[in-house]
Amino acid sequence: MPGTSAKDVVPVLYLFGFDRIGVAVSDIYFVDPNPLEGQEGAERGVRLELRRLAPGELKGSIYSARPITVERPIWRVDLLESVTGTPGSFDRTHHHPGVKGWEPGRRVFDERLSAEPLEWLGERLADLEGVLKESGVARDEVTDADVTGLRERAPEIVETVGRLLGSVRAAGPGAPAGAEPATSVRASWL
Repeated sequence: MPGTSAKDVVPVLYLFGFDRIGVAVSDIYFVDPNPLEGQEGAERGVRLELRRLAPGELKGSIYSARPITVERPIWRVDLLESVTGTPGSFDRTHHHPGVKGWEPGRRVFDERLSAEPLEWLGERLADLEGVLKESGVARDEVTDADVTGLRERAPEIVETVGRLLGSVRAAGPGAPAGAEPATSVRASWL
C-alpha cells in the first residue's frame, strides 16, 4: 500500500469458521488509558482470537442468508509493536492463554513468540487440543471437525496474519482513520 496514509486505513476483519469454533483476525491500534509499566504509548499490530461460533436458523427460504453468531473468545494472540518502536521488533507481542467471559487473562510474553511469531502461531493453531488445555477449556467444547479443520487451515490463517501485518506496517505509525490523539483509543474489530 505505498502512498497510503494510516489515516486512510479502516480496520479489517477476517473470519475462518469451522464447526463450533472459528478464528477471527483483525488489525488493531490502541492506547491504554491505564497502561502497566513498560506498556505505555500506542500499540499496533494484528490480533487473532479463537472464538466460539453458532449458526442461526434460516430467516426465509432455503436460499436465504444464515445468521452467524461470533461468540466469546477462548484464546487470544496479540502480534503487537509499540508505535514508537522499530517495525518488526514485536516488542509488545504476547498471548492470553486464558479468557474469562469477555475479558482476557494476563499477558504472557514468550521469547519464541516475539522471535518467530508466525511460526509460533502456526504451531499453536495446528494444536487446538493443546491450546484448549492451556486455556482451561474442556475438549468437548469443540468437535473433531474443529480440530482437523483448524489444523488443515493453519497455514492459510498464518498467511492471512502475515499479509495483515504487512498492511499495518505499510500504513505507517500514525493512528488509523478517525482516531484523534487521545489517552484512550481502540480501533479494531476485535
